[in-house]
Amino acid sequence: MNDLKLSRAFKALSNPNRLRLYTEILLRHEEGVTTEPGCALTELLPILKIGAPTVSHHIKELVNADLIRVERHGKFIICHINEITRQALQDFLTGS
Repeated sequence: MNDLKLSRAFKALSNPNRLRLYTEILLRHEEGVTTEPGCALTELLPILKIGAPTVSHHIKELVNADLIRVERHGKFIICHINEITRQALQDFLTGS
C-alpha cells in the first residue's frame, strides 16, 4: 500500500467517532459476533450514541479511506472490513 493510501486511512481514523466506529466493526469482524459476515449499521447506532446522519457521514469517510466497504440490503447497510487496508495498517504499525 502506498503512502498516500496509508495517509488517508490514518486521517480518517484521526476522528474519535470514526476510530470508534472502525474499532467496533473490526471487533465484530474478528469475534464473529454477527451471524452474517460483516456488521449491520443498526448494531452500531446504540453503541456510538451519535445520530444516524452523523454515523452515515463517518461511514462514508471510512469507505473513502478504503478502510471498509458497505453493502446495501434493502434499508440495511452492512459494513465489511477491507482486509488489504487492515493488513497494511497492521504491517505499518508493527514495522513488518
